[in-house]
Amino acid sequence: MKVVVDLTRCQGYAQCASAAPDVFAMQGDEALLYDTDPDDAQREKVVRAAAACPVQAIFLDRDDTRIRQPAAETHVAAPDSGEEFKRTGHIVIVGASLAGLRAGRTLRQEGFTGSLTVIGDEPHAPYDRPPLSKQVLMGQVPARRTGLPRGEELDAHWRIGVAATGLDLSSKQVLLADGAKVGFDRLLIATGVRARPWPNEAEAALDGLFALHTPEDAEGLRQRLAAGPGRVLVIGAGFTGCEVASACRELDVPVTVLERGKAPLSGALGAVIGDIAAQIQRDHGVDLRCGTRVEALEGDDSGRLRRARLSDGSTLDVDVAVAALGSIRNVEWLEGSGLAAGDWGVACDAGCRAVDVNGVVTDDVFVAGDVARCPHPVYDYQYLALEHWGNAVAQAGIAAHNMISAQSERWPHLALPEFWSTQFGTEIKSVGVPTHADQVVIAQGSVAERRFVAVYGYRGRISAAVAFNQAKWLEFYAGLIDRAAPFPPSFRTVDQPTDERPVAAEVPERPTPQATVVVTGHGPSERRATLVRRAYL
Repeated sequence: MKVVVDLTRCQGYAQCASAAPDVFAMQGDEALLYDTDPDDAQREKVVRAAAACPVQAIFLDRDDTRIRQPAAETHVAAPDSGEEFKRTGHIVIVGASLAGLRAGRTLRQEGFTGSLTVIGDEPHAPYDRPPLSKQVLMGQVPARRTGLPRGEELDAHWRIGVAATGLDLSSKQVLLADGAKVGFDRLLIATGVRARPWPNEAEAALDGLFALHTPEDAEGLRQRLAAGPGRVLVIGAGFTGCEVASACRELDVPVTVLERGKAPLSGALGAVIGDIAAQIQRDHGVDLRCGTRVEALEGDDSGRLRRARLSDGSTLDVDVAVAALGSIRNVEWLEGSGLAAGDWGVACDAGCRAVDVNGVVTDDVFVAGDVARCPHPVYDYQYLALEHWGNAVAQAGIAAHNMISAQSERWPHLALPEFWSTQFGTEIKSVGVPTHADQVVIAQGSVAERRFVAVYGYRGRISAAVAFNQAKWLEFYAGLIDRAAPFPPSFRTVDQPTDERPVAAEVPERPTPQATVVVTGHGPSERRATLVRRAYL
């Protein structure tokens, strides 16, 4: 039996933990952890737990649904009309990911009975990444049991373990690393991201240095943590780095966290709320050092990691290090394809249709998930690339619907960004984009008690909200963001704080957003479109 909880929807009522305590457990006040693949003997309790969830956030699948080996494929262009295409069209999804799986299921649920091919470069069926930095590291769930529920049979041709290396738009073919070519009528790009590697190749080869992105990464790191290292070094205090540090402290492993910025999570939440996260870490015994970076990693004669030299001149003896340096979008295979793809991701319109290098929206290529760069009306139509579980699910559903729908029946992707992180017994959740802000105020609760809602404002309007163990309120604030309600909020709430003065949000300065495609030339007859691939010029 496979279990996944949509933690963007979960509000911490804990009925599931009461109904099936061997599968679901609350860590702290609202942080839910669960077994992703419980024994079938727990099935009756898990089904009751899913039924009891007030927000219906638990999804089950008792059948592993083995990956079917690809049969011989033939591709004949299908008619472009709606119902006929649903019966005879050929759709290819590049990315055997959460977004890719969600899109495939939506296609079948909405009546697509044509040919479906899913291509993935990893040797796995789609799996759930959030448990890798939580349950897996703490030894609660083996990494191999993080597969996503497959639901009803997708009836897809699966090309697992082979990477896409190119895209030929003129012939409508995806080129694969094994030399094969897969034709399509419509294509969904859902290739996601990969972990940013340690920049020094010699140091990256040291035994004991890990990234954390795949089940293999998580299993290797779990084994090292279980062996009881003398000290773990976490390089980078974004969400992944903080969750790794949390797992270390849960296992009573000494851990040092280095963050180049002013505070942990400051890149996502701003330094004001990041300072609160910093104090939580220190309260749990983390050796947190902000404004500090690694100058060099050193190993012994056998190639084992032994120490780190830091920018403040100090040296740290470590057995294990985790490079939590962020991610790189998987777009290299699209170079030369004619699509507007670069460091930012693959540009698309609000209906998830890809944009080409001339700024023209394509009709047959769609994008979803972490790799997509999509305009959002709430944030001045800025193109946002969001690496969030909830965004991947929502955007994939929109893209799949639009792939098989007439122009007049297509939907825009307008969902507000949401994310969650479970760390140090605290459930941190957000709605909106906290970095799109100039001020922040504690609107409810108590910072001292680590139960509060921080509301962000931009130019006098509410733009985001972040909850620490107060997730039940985020739906309310999402409505205020949608309505562009005035900031600071002036209404009365429960848990009204005594000090409601807004302060500067201290979000990181971003480079001025640049277009993915720019028009050059001095006169109308000389204008040309030029693809800008790199984020920093």
